[in-house]
Amino acid sequence: MAVHHPATIVPTKLELLRAWVPHQPWIGGADASTLIKLGSYRFDDPDGKVGMETHLLATADGQVLQVPLTYRGAPRAGADDSLITTMTHTTLGNRWIYDGCHDPVYVSALVMTIVTGGREADLYAATDQGLVLEPATTHVRGSGTSAAVPALTAPVVSHDGITTMINAGVRLTLPRVVDVAATPGADLTLSGTWPGQEVSCVVASVVVP
Repeated sequence: MAVHHPATIVPTKLELLRAWVPHQPWIGGADASTLIKLGSYRFDDPDGKVGMETHLLATADGQVLQVPLTYRGAPRAGADDSLITTMTHTTLGNRWIYDGCHDPVYVSALVMTIVTGGREADLYAATDQGLVLEPATTHVRGSGTSAAVPALTAPVVSHDGITTMINAGVRLTLPRVVDVAATPGADLTLSGTWPGQEVSCVVASVVVP
């Protein structure tokens, strides 16, 4: 379960994405001069400390970018290279925003979702009347059926064109420019839909030794 707290945040998520994404090597030839949010999906941190949200963004030339972020209430030790910015949140206080691909909490959640056949976290709004479930417009689902999650190592991230690879004892592949025609096959994959993309397409895959 993820909780959305009503707050003013500076910079906003879209502002930080528009400032950071155009300078990343994995956008290839996509025109990131304008980015529009199409949707996002979240995973749960079992310890309740790290927020995880993957943003799906439309580019000026009609492509779809996938950008996982993690939100932390304190700096992650030794992770300065993957720190994107800090954010002021009027409810939660200062937040440190990281490239999720480098964050072991995100990597663990992604692997678990894929291999166990999990889905996105439910998102609740915190209100004066308590938590209220927000309707989801973006859905993801893992293709696996295992009850066991493989042991992971610290993630090592590399890029090959518009694809990010994460070696963490398993091999994760994350298309940063999403091929919206890539339908699920026999591999262990995470597939998703969002507004404007009603046919499920592959947004991540994993190979378990």
